[in-house]
Amino acid sequence: KSNSSSSATTATTAAMSNNGDNLRSLTFSYENGTAKFTVLDQLALPHETTYVAILKIEDAWDAIRSMRIRGAPLIAIVAVLGLAVELTSNAKAVKELDGLTGGVEEVKTFVFQKMDYLKTSRPTAVNLFNAMEELKGIVDNADNTSREDVVNSIVTHAQYMLERDVSDNKAIGSHGADDLLARHTHPDGVRVVTICNTGSLATAGWGTALGVARELQCRNKLRSIAALETRPYNQGSRLTAYEIMTENMPNPCLICDSMAASYIRAKGADACVVGADRVCANGDTANKIGTFQLSIIAKEMGVDFFVASPFTTLDVDLESGDMIEIEERPPGEMLDSSGAPKGMSCWNPAFDVTPADYITGIITEKGVLRKGADGKFDVKGFVAKHS
Repeated sequence: KSNSSSSATTATTAAMSNNGDNLRSLTFSYENGTAKFTVLDQLALPHETTYVAILKIEDAWDAIRSMRIRGAPLIAIVAVLGLAVELTSNAKAVKELDGLTGGVEEVKTFVFQKMDYLKTSRPTAVNLFNAMEELKGIVDNADNTSREDVVNSIVTHAQYMLERDVSDNKAIGSHGADDLLARHTHPDGVRVVTICNTGSLATAGWGTALGVARELQCRNKLRSIAALETRPYNQGSRLTAYEIMTENMPNPCLICDSMAASYIRAKGADACVVGADRVCANGDTANKIGTFQLSIIAKEMGVDFFVASPFTTLDVDLESGDMIEIEERPPGEMLDSSGAPKGMSCWNPAFDVTPADYITGIITEKGVLRKGADGKFDVKGFVAKHS
């Protein structure tokens, strides 16, 4: 099913077929100066597979804000792709560009205003802000001497981001699997617990934390995988369970968020592997609400607790998790899915912060960041070494 144009639907089918992947989070093509872009409506999953056309920058902003797409890496990618569509295919924006008379600097200012708008979509995930900062540097390049140069640099970088994300995610999976298998030597492999959705649906492909599980499965070393449902948006039950079943992962189990301790005691687990929206200089990590309590359970029960996320998630400008802005979602998102009486007050933060003390290691495409002899993470040193 698709509510996008027939040409976008054709592109979607081709992209899914060419990649052999029924978990395609988006499609993007650029031909003859025109960009076409669709995103998988994750609010409709798992019961409907609907691709929505992104025709202008407001569509990209709304897809991010409404959580039609989500996941820190994917948010950044959709923002940049949305900007590419805006500048090449939105007739209103193209006409505004045509009317600029101040040369390339005025074009850059026009683009930077669009980027500032995209940054207002969601505040917690640092990937979006890092992507905009990286893109600003590319646009500002002295080689861009015309409007065409600026627009082409954005489109080229958007396409590069898609390729880089998949490559980075596979490296995260490989580093994570290596570390877990070095720690846990059971012949059948590792028993994993995860929360939220960190797979292909949260990225351009493969995934971060779920990518670690996927890599273990490729090596026939994934012993079991449990997914927390992740209230109130149920990304675990709607999306991660969907990915687990699509990939035929061994011994899968979906559990309520409140069942984690009982599950680990009854069924056993070797490692919790979760994603991240922002990792601070001291290792404190913002991730989907419920991650903090899972880390407490893991530490109490002697289970490793790993964060798996791209290098771009490491934010050395924030010293600790106390400085992270935590997005609060509308009350209706909780009330409408909980059976609560109308008018009941509630608190609905989208994220929480897991203190570094509860984290075993941080898996990135550059390698695994471990604690030093002092029991602390040197995130600044890690970033400086690998930048």
